[in-house]
Amino acid sequence: MATFIGKHSAKIDQKGRVFVPSVYRKILIENGNERVVMRKDADNDCIIFYPESIWNKKVDELQASLDEWDAEDQMLLAAFTEEADWLDIDSQGRVLLSKTCQQAISLEDNDLLFIGLVDRFSVWSKNIYENRKLSSADMAARLKEKMMQKNQTKPF
Repeated sequence: MATFIGKHSAKIDQKGRVFVPSVYRKILIENGNERVVMRKDADNDCIIFYPESIWNKKVDELQASLDEWDAEDQMLLAAFTEEADWLDIDSQGRVLLSKTCQQAISLEDNDLLFIGLVDRFSVWSKNIYENRKLSSADMAARLKEKMMQKNQTKPF
């Protein structure tokens, strides 16, 4: 499966429509995803776009980790899914970002960034992303730390 990578600039129009990068649309179509699920990220001021197949997989994984008879688990599932919306990409390759969605990502101007996240992609206000992204040195240090943790053997 092709992956969503890279950073792509975009502008939102007065009606709230934005063109999904053509490379992302191509990946969606090649993998049989006619629509996407949009959800506000839990930790960052961005929107995550999940191809339908990936969304279904994530929800299945979450649901499998929860107890359907536990009230708190059910509220977690409800909170995760209530903020999600199905989105169709129109014939011109655009999606509509509602005013609520634009406020959720603190969009103050029309400049957006699409950021690939391998199996999904995110949409950020350009200013917010540029202020939040890791410096090259921080990225290198964190990447090294994570990869070393993963590759360490654990004692019995």
